[in-house]
Amino acid sequence: MSTVYKAFDIVLERCVAIKLMHRPLARDTDQLERFRREARAVAQLNHPHIVGVIDAGEDHDPTHPAPFIVFEFVEGETLKDRIRRNGRLAVPEAVAYAIEIARALGAAHAQGIVHRDVKPQNVLVDEEGTAKVTDFGIARTLDQEGLTADGRVLGTTDYVSPEQALGHAVTGQSDLYSLGIVLFEMLTGDVPFRGENQVAVAMKHVREELPDLQRLRPEISSALAAVVDRATAKDLSRRYADDADFIADLEDVLAIETARAGQATGEATAILRTLPARSRKRLPLRMRVNPRVILAVGLLAVAVTAAILLLAADRTTRGTGSTPGAERPPGTTGVSLARSAANDYDPLGDDEEHSDEAAAVVDRDRNSSWSTEGYRDGLSKDGVGIYIDAKPGVAAVRMDIRTPTPGWQGEVFVAEDKVPKEFPGEWVSLGKINDAERRTSLDLDTADNRYRYYLVWITALPEGEERVEISEIDLFQKKR
Repeated sequence: MSTVYKAFDIVLERCVAIKLMHRPLARDTDQLERFRREARAVAQLNHPHIVGVIDAGEDHDPTHPAPFIVFEFVEGETLKDRIRRNGRLAVPEAVAYAIEIARALGAAHAQGIVHRDVKPQNVLVDEEGTAKVTDFGIARTLDQEGLTADGRVLGTTDYVSPEQALGHAVTGQSDLYSLGIVLFEMLTGDVPFRGENQVAVAMKHVREELPDLQRLRPEISSALAAVVDRATAKDLSRRYADDADFIADLEDVLAIETARAGQATGEATAILRTLPARSRKRLPLRMRVNPRVILAVGLLAVAVTAAILLLAADRTTRGTGSTPGAERPPGTTGVSLARSAANDYDPLGDDEEHSDEAAAVVDRDRNSSWSTEGYRDGLSKDGVGIYIDAKPGVAAVRMDIRTPTPGWQGEVFVAEDKVPKEFPGEWVSLGKINDAERRTSLDLDTADNRYRYYLVWITALPEGEERVEISEIDLFQKKR
């Protein structure tokens, strides 16, 4: 249908990938619309595990213009190449890639877009080991009539779902089936079915059960085998109904398999940092506790007497969410915050930015932190943040922010009675943070207006860092 070229953007001075539709095919109305639909579909998606669209258009040939799509360029290899080169992958690594792909599909499905051709050839692995889903060439939105005739199969039969092979309606569950087959291949080094031709393979997906995964690879846990079985169930009522359940089980399995292996390598290491608390509990203590925390505990033991005296001296004047030993500006008092006052805020992404860690910024423990997700090449969006609910509202005059990752940039916003679903929406800016220090104090001019929500919005990561961590946020108001 098209040829993909590596190109150089002379304006922004970066490499890009240009998919150019073959000119003869561009004369076919259906093929042309399918190509244009790919551009529209992927342009809706902004996710770290989806290859992003930069531009789209048509060349200037007046007789037979050919459409093109400009994508971000991913230096690396396909997941299929990786499997061919390495054979079966390490179990935790295979599960980690499945989580990344599932998160990408979840973002697409949330926009009503079904990929319909999930396979390792359509997953790019960059030089740092991160997976990115690409080639939405036969994707369709669930509220649109497809371009394919009834009964016609689009997709690769090695990974095709039973309902897709039969020409039935295709939903997000079909993508999850295909991802289950991809996970099977990553774990075993081969696809589950072989046949004389594509039709024979497709019919095996309809009629035959997958080979026993634990017989092919005995070290795989029964928990992982059960996840693969459920993802590839032919009966839709038994298959995962949505991405969230599939991802949750994969996250639990990654913790289980990592604990069994005793160590984490490759992409599994990065994904372990993003696991929710319920999954991290399955890891050994040495894997789920930050080494800096262990060091801090040791130092705390040495200084325990001084710490107790400091806490006792500060206890009568400190709000619930204040930091131990926080220096109050003259004429102010700390704002008392509930332990549930902190919330992550990711309106430009998937609405999830380590929500399970948010409470760390008001827990009065400088050794615990909330962190952003990992962004290997800088923030892939205009910002992400965490906000404080100072219910019912307060005219704060200063904010103190403590961070173990200084050097980031950001801005502080406030909102009155509700958290804006879109950014910037109703947020009001009170000041910028140009180069965050380990402790940054920002004077706030609220004009004596009582705001309920105070947002720390991060716009740029520290140089050489993949994430920002914030350990404490304190608010101060004038003494009454």
